[in-house]
Amino acid sequence: VGKKITTIPVVQVDAHNVVPCWHASNKLEYGARTIRNKLHQHMNAFFTEYPPVIKHPYTSSKDHQIKPIDWQAADDSLQVDRTITEVSWATPGYNGGIEQLEKFINERAMHFALGRNDPNKGALSNLSPWFHYGQISPQRALLVVAKLRSKFKDACDAFIEEAFVRRELSDNYCFYQENYDNIDGAWEWAKKTLNDHRNDKRTHLYNRDDLEYARTYDKLWNASQIQMIKEGKMHGFLRMYWAKKILEWTKTPEEAIEIAIYLNDKYNLDGRDPNGYVGIMWSICGIHDQGWRERPVFGKIRYMNYEGCKRKFDVKQYENKYSSL
Repeated sequence: VGKKITTIPVVQVDAHNVVPCWHASNKLEYGARTIRNKLHQHMNAFFTEYPPVIKHPYTSSKDHQIKPIDWQAADDSLQVDRTITEVSWATPGYNGGIEQLEKFINERAMHFALGRNDPNKGALSNLSPWFHYGQISPQRALLVVAKLRSKFKDACDAFIEEAFVRRELSDNYCFYQENYDNIDGAWEWAKKTLNDHRNDKRTHLYNRDDLEYARTYDKLWNASQIQMIKEGKMHGFLRMYWAKKILEWTKTPEEAIEIAIYLNDKYNLDGRDPNGYVGIMWSICGIHDQGWRERPVFGKIRYMNYEGCKRKFDVKQYENKYSSL
């Protein structure tokens, strides 16, 4: 566009991050601890209130006749999977995002610090779909939540860590790591340990169809997959368990990554996003993590199991809520 219309300035505005990705760091960061201070050092410069929207000072000298938009034709032109049905809980657009933000502030924010890892608590902001599509910005949500700090300090700090530090860490990874969606994007220690255990015997093996339609022996995993299919959003804590089990139940780490990305991008409203890729790579390849006690299949990749989930929340309650497609 800029080359075609040389007399009119064209400006690209990046509102995806609070701190522009290339400004926050000039390299691939190892984890939250290595980028956190860098991000916070820039908060005074970038974490500011948006200027108000005002009427443009110039009027057009020509009477432009704007043709009506054929929205049906636009919808028909989309090459999308029509078998994925719309969800009922999320209203798209700026107004829908603001409505969800207000619900979080008024009903859930006070429980966020202690309840965000319990899928039964309903303590999450659920704003990631609107963030992903750019319908509201994380900075807008952070500015609103920051005003609650005097009342809910722990919740406010936890939200800033998740929506600011962790989210921008994910963008750092995808910006600087060209192999953000495959095993070559793992650190050397992780690639080595996954290769060392590549041929370990799996207790169960499932193909993509089995996983997609929740046909495993694990009721908690099945419930996670069913929630994703029905609601277009899986609870954040269970995304880790979900992806790690795919590693445990597939023939290779490469297959696990491929299937996890396929399912995440097909069903999650916030799929095809740096947070999604990094969540999968964290779970399967140890990105932004460290080595743990070695065990079959996982090697030194952090392990999660059903019994561990039972100690954190009422898994039966969650399983009963999402028991069938």
